Amino acid sequence: MIKKSIKVVDLFCGIGGLSNGFFQEGFDVVAGYDNDKSCKFAYEVNNHAKFHLADITKVTGKEINQQFGDSLKILVGCAPCQPFSSYSFKVKTKDKDKVNLLYSFSRLIHTVKPTIVSMENVPQLMDTDKYSVFSDFCTELKKMKYHISVQVVFCPDYGIPQRRRRLVLLASKLGAINLIAGTHTSDNYVTVRDTIGNLRAIKDGEIDSHDPLHRARKLSDLNLKRVSLTKEGGSWHDWPEEMILECFKRQSGKSYGSVYGRMKWNEPAPTMTTQCTGLGNGRFGHPEQNRAISLREAALFQTFPIDYKFYDINEICHPSVICRQIGNAVPPILGRVIAKSIKEHLKQHKIWQKER
Repeated sequence: MIKKSIKVVDLFCGIGGLSNGFFQEGFDVVAGYDNDKSCKFAYEVNNHAKFHLADITKVTGKEINQQFGDSLKILVGCAPCQPFSSYSFKVKTKDKDKVNLLYSFSRLIHTVKPTIVSMENVPQLMDTDKYSVFSDFCTELKKMKYHISVQVVFCPDYGIPQRRRRLVLLASKLGAINLIAGTHTSDNYVTVRDTIGNLRAIKDGEIDSHDPLHRARKLSDLNLKRVSLTKEGGSWHDWPEEMILECFKRQSGKSYGSVYGRMKWNEPAPTMTTQCTGLGNGRFGHPEQNRAISLREAALFQTFPIDYKFYDINEICHPSVICRQIGNAVPPILGRVIAKSIKEHLKQHKIWQKER
């Protein structure tokens, strides 16, 4: 087996969900780049890698290559996906720059020339009738002689307890990379109960004295009544007429069937979002307790390790910031799936060696 240093640089790294997956699989993650300074603490303390506060559109290939040195280069990233998600019906003017970030990723691949590239995003990105950016991205990779594989992953198939679907692109100069097979089926998906069933019961507005992240947002008296009338797996459809918001009574509002909903104990959770601790933002109600899910529960649904540190205890960090960071993250288990797939690919080519 060839002894060769292998290093990973993560673009759009956030608090490090993708990096953490590579870190857990023994890769040498050397740096992460993001324009959100609030992510620095969590990224560095959990992944033992340097956080670079930077606008990816202005980062140069020379800067990235300084992180790699003479190693085999793996460049990974998840460009902000809100413009393409199922929660967004069209690309708004303010999101145009986010669309262009994938072109910046392509530019850096061209100048850095990594051996392997991984790009993770939402499946809607593949809709060529609406967006050309993904097909453009793939075209450029092919011009650079990369072998490309693309797969839409249903996260429960890999033990992730939420119904998130993600687009995973793997590209290599060595040949095609096969994503490892799923580990779960509908018979044994990891459920809400499996994930948060052992946490201490808390009320709305309460913080667990043993776990500051296990905290639930305070509800108004009206919303507390509403959630108390909502059955497991139910939503606003369970309320009496006088409690239903006027917007839901209109024809256009009937499509929002999961809003103010409770999760089901024996199924995976819905996709975590940047506002998943708010009762009115989706099916984010606890299955039986009268509250929305806590930050800890959101982190566990995203498969962050229980000891993952999200904030510096010596500094003030607003819960909404942590929720946004958690919702934006790549689930670390999905990161591990991608990392394991790349590791197997490197082993096939007799390049892999244990980095740590």
